[in-house]
Amino acid sequence: MVKHRIFTTSVSSVYPLYVAKAERKGREKDEVDQIIRWLTGYSQEELEAHLQDKTDFETFFAIAPQLNPNRALIKGVICGVRVEDIEDPTMREIRYLDKLVDELARGKKLETILRTS
Repeated sequence: MVKHRIFTTSVSSVYPLYVAKAERKGREKDEVDQIIRWLTGYSQEELEAHLQDKTDFETFFAIAPQLNPNRALIKGVICGVRVEDIEDPTMREIRYLDKLVDELARGKKLETILRTS
């Protein structure tokens, strides 16, 4: 089976797009970083190292220190597909991240995005 192209794409090549999308809507880079850290368990230093090293998405999620168990609470449609229906685990993680950045850009409170009470 051929891997989807996004799996071999570096996180650092998409990260500026996440930040730009958030900033266009009045949000901040730090909020994007917080979302990524919440989802993956990376520290800020580890995140920055992966961005600098041009780690691909597949590796980024495969070696994540602790994928947040509350990520299963992320529901909705991204790119025309319900995230909860995506079967491939790596693609689901990537789409979770996309969905969280979308929610940030739509103005949701960070507490809601991070599925905290």
